Amino acid sequence: MDIPVWLVWIILGLVVLQTVALVPLIRRLRSADSAVRSEARLALLDSVGNLLILGSLPLTLLADSWFWLTLAGLAVVAPAMTAKGVRLLRARRPPTA
Repeated sequence: MDIPVWLVWIILGLVVLQTVALVPLIRRLRSADSAVRSEARLALLDSVGNLLILGSLPLTLLADSWFWLTLAGLAVVAPAMTAKGVRLLRARRPPTA
């Protein structure tokens, strides 16, 4: 299968942007507030999982043996998104008296 070169460049650009986005997340991990650190851990898991998925796309298109990297990225993103969703639902729940 012939892959357009522009598609690979777009994906590589997204990988670079995702890598640059890791810098503020790592800085938030050093915060004194435990809630900020906890949110930063979830965001870091999400970002690393997305980086694995984005990085594996051009590799999978070029060679079929890199599909496992996509599955690893999905395995990292799924628990992070689940935990974020649970936190969002807990925050929206009205307080009980």
